[in-house]
Amino acid sequence: MFVDEVDILVEAGTGGAGACSFRREKFVPRGGPDGGDGGNGGSVYAVASPHRNTLIAYRFNREFRAKRGGHGEGSNRTGKSSPDLELEVPVGTLVYEKTADPANDPILIGDLVEAGQRLLLAKGGHGGRGNARFVSSVNRAPRRVEEGTPGETRQLQLHLKLLADVGLVGFPNAGKSTLISRISAAKPKIADYPFTTLVPNLGVVSLSGDRSFVVADVPGLIEGAHEGHGLGDRFLKHLDRTKLLVHLVDVSGATGRDPIEDFEAIRRELSLFSPELGRKPQLVVATKMDTSPDLKMLGRLEAHVTSQGLPFQRISAVAGTGLDELQESMWKYLSDAPPDSALAPLQAVEHDA
Repeated sequence: MFVDEVDILVEAGTGGAGACSFRREKFVPRGGPDGGDGGNGGSVYAVASPHRNTLIAYRFNREFRAKRGGHGEGSNRTGKSSPDLELEVPVGTLVYEKTADPANDPILIGDLVEAGQRLLLAKGGHGGRGNARFVSSVNRAPRRVEEGTPGETRQLQLHLKLLADVGLVGFPNAGKSTLISRISAAKPKIADYPFTTLVPNLGVVSLSGDRSFVVADVPGLIEGAHEGHGLGDRFLKHLDRTKLLVHLVDVSGATGRDPIEDFEAIRRELSLFSPELGRKPQLVVATKMDTSPDLKMLGRLEAHVTSQGLPFQRISAVAGTGLDELQESMWKYLSDAPPDSALAPLQAVEHDA
């Protein structure tokens, strides 16, 4: 099951209490205080893992608590500090903190875009000081100790945005799943009915010369997707990180729709969902060329697309026609594109010591 949004509660461990103890040994007069400090409580971290691709692990288990620190002991023994609690999340996870006022939007505190990246979610409490810490020239036998400070508790939201270089968009049954299955090892469900794809699929395209890039196939869009129609609105956010959108247009004529109208409808939905998404570079691809499309209609589509300064290609994913040229076009754009600064991870929010 693909889960890309969850709410969780994280609670760091409380620090251990300091000990009140006095050294009492034969032949050792005025042994003095020897109460040790408490140990620190464990903190809670999110860790980006390349082995996870969904947040399903947090769908039912939503509360995570690190252990408290051990109490101090006599003979100046410090309590044991508890280990940190690490929560593995997929690469591409954004972490938001809920605000006290539900009317306010959650605050973004971190973006995990690299495998192994760690983000502090809740800081563990410090251990309290034992009475040995309070010895002074005027108080040789203090009985004062400190309790450990409490760990942080935070209500968080985890949002997953898949990391892909290229995003495939288009109407249902435009051929997105067939294409990703032919150019990568992805095995999406393929069938001749709308909304066959229910969740995003990722595939790695490997080219000669150790070249590779990641392609994302999201469920098909329809008019009104930005308002929640169909499935596309749930997954359009997964295209935010892509550098290139490959817009697939069905030219087989089987749908009875005008390809130009399909093309413009999808472009409107992208812009209405997010102006930034609508401005992303696009490569327009006429699909299902093996079905002997109407050449006049195909020519109108190509003229319309090229008049807007967009590149246009023709393929048949079933027959394999044009796939090599399409992959090279994708790679050429990605290799020429400037580094995407939007993928730079955000720093964890600083916490007071």
